[in-house]
Amino acid sequence: MNKAELIEAIVRWTEDNGKSPLTKADAANALDATVEAITEALKQGDSVSLVGFGSFVVKERVERQGRNPQTGAAITIASAKIPSFKAGKALKDAVN
Repeated sequence: MNKAELIEAIVRWTEDNGKSPLTKADAANALDATVEAITEALKQGDSVSLVGFGSFVVKERVERQGRNPQTGAAITIASAKIPSFKAGKALKDAVN
């Protein structure tokens, strides 16, 4: 599912569940706002927990040694902050 398909699914869900129907533009704005809010929270070092769905967190990857696959020479891979998602129990149960 890509972004356009997700927006369509949001519009259909609001229509099918007796909610005030959203236009595609409203659904796109809501999705963009959600993604932006999660991104900003992670940039500030916060985590975002959506009960039943999961948690978005930032993890630290330590500096480590690696190898250049073309030459075999040892290289140092810099430390980095990595966004991560951990699925909640309700999401896991829904998928299984």
